[in-house]
Amino acid sequence: MLKPDRIIGMASAFYDARVLFAASDLGVFARLAEAGPADAASLAASLRLDPRGARLLLDACVALDLLNKDGEVYSNTPESAVFLVPGSPGDLSGAIRYNRDVYAAWGKLDTFVRTGTPVEKPEFHLGENAERTRTFVLSMHHRALAIGRAVLGEMDLAGRRTLLDVGGGPGTYSVLIAQRHPDIRCTVLDLPEVVRVAEELIRQQGCAERVATLAGDYRTLAFPPGNDVVNFFGMFHQESPDSIRALLRKAYDALNPGGIVHVMDMMTDATHTKPRFSALFAVNMALTTDNGWVFAETELMQWLREAGFTDCRVRPLPPPMPHSFAFARKP
Repeated sequence: MLKPDRIIGMASAFYDARVLFAASDLGVFARLAEAGPADAASLAASLRLDPRGARLLLDACVALDLLNKDGEVYSNTPESAVFLVPGSPGDLSGAIRYNRDVYAAWGKLDTFVRTGTPVEKPEFHLGENAERTRTFVLSMHHRALAIGRAVLGEMDLAGRRTLLDVGGGPGTYSVLIAQRHPDIRCTVLDLPEVVRVAEELIRQQGCAERVATLAGDYRTLAFPPGNDVVNFFGMFHQESPDSIRALLRKAYDALNPGGIVHVMDMMTDATHTKPRFSALFAVNMALTTDNGWVFAETELMQWLREAGFTDCRVRPLPPPMPHSFAFARKP
């Protein structure tokens, strides 16, 4: 007998997301980590919240296993302490702000399907709005910190000296690479407003001498020549197939003989329906960028070969990462 549980669960899944975003933004997890377990009244007073609203939010967090409750006292769960407290080893509090910021766009999905155009201008978080751009770049930084360690294990950079990080955003991947490989010099290419925030982050991590920036639109700006490596990490999902082909050709021309290109991104199977997260992420990108989608692994392999690359390979990153990682070589 069919049951409605799955459909009802899907219809109310946004409850979970909003509770998570509100508790994180209001500093609930950070306060409990700093001051220790507390009752609702104490938390409300210290965070300047309405007592009734705070209690309802805290109880919802307990229901979602984001907090523990002993009598009237709340505390972080081990999971929340690791992933939702700013500065903790696995901190995702900055990374999930991107999900929070695109939440409103998902509420206009029907508008996108009717019109075929993004419901939010991509320029809004790529320079037009300074606050939103900064939030976006910092969120990408925190995400890259979490993903980067898995990506580094996939790259063999022995003997490489120069790396171009196209659409490198906060420069986090380049910093991680430079920290692990002292002989490599990296250049992060991205839009001027994005690069401005990236330069701050690069300086803060002590890598300004080995991670440079290049401000410009990677679609129109010529790539600097003489690279051993070109990375396209997490940016092809906002490009059309023709744009991806053009960027791969530019990468080929900018590489030294024997140079390598890496692509790390969400990818699907040939049906564009699996994995589930990749198929949903394609919708997310379409809501906020002109050409947003998620391409298939087979499509990427074809584009790499068309650009002249050989030894083309692709494989998924280790769980829980939802990305795939591709490698190809210039003869």
